[in-house]
Amino acid sequence: MFDVDTYLTKLGYSGPRAATLETLRDLHKRHLMAIPFDNSLNADAERGFDVLLEVDIDDDATFRAVVEGGRGGVCYELNGLFRRLLQELGFDVKILAGAVIQVNGEFGPELEHIFSCVEIDGEVWLADVGLAGPSYLEPLRVSDEIQEQYGCQYRLVEEDGYRVLQRRSRGAEWSNSYRFKLQYREITDWKQLVPDIAEFPLEQVLIGTRIHSRAFDNGQMVLIGKRYLRVEDGKEEIKVLARPAVFREVVSQILTPGV
Repeated sequence: MFDVDTYLTKLGYSGPRAATLETLRDLHKRHLMAIPFDNSLNADAERGFDVLLEVDIDDDATFRAVVEGGRGGVCYELNGLFRRLLQELGFDVKILAGAVIQVNGEFGPELEHIFSCVEIDGEVWLADVGLAGPSYLEPLRVSDEIQEQYGCQYRLVEEDGYRVLQRRSRGAEWSNSYRFKLQYREITDWKQLVPDIAEFPLEQVLIGTRIHSRAFDNGQMVLIGKRYLRVEDGKEEIKVLARPAVFREVVSQILTPGV
């Protein structure tokens, strides 16, 4: 059964529960550090895009598996649970849809990614604990300004009627993460995903590729297949983990917080 106290204990949070920006920032980062992104259950290529249609999660069942059971999850699970937590704490939370940048440099279907935004004191903040990454560790303000977090910069640019989230690590160029419209969604909107993906090449969205990621205090670890990206204080290091023992060690580090 979904329980706020158990959830906050999982995140290691014992601070104020008021619906403030400070609380949101703390919970967002703690969530990314405590609960990994892990698509192991959904990486079966035969299922194709079926996993993208399961956004209407059973909160209690997902809570038992992720928060109590210790496994990771994907965007609709992690952001769905986080959305419920924020609502229980009194935050004004809305659902957003995003199209993630693909391996060919193009954006995927418009409803491919589900995340949230939170309105606080008249400002809108993006909250996303369900993107493999690398991504923002704390909420981002919806504005034109460049925002820096732990050595990385983020900005939202207008392009073809969308807001495009861009990220830049130290010494690198701006790169696209995903695009979205500031259009509040309902879970039922995801029924439209079926025709949207009918002609979309599955290989472009890494179906069948295992993806694991988790944040730490000043960065993030992202493993896509055997390609390992570690970001620390804005500095990126990329390796291909060819040795099985090293690969298993990195998977363990990501999926077991505290290791």
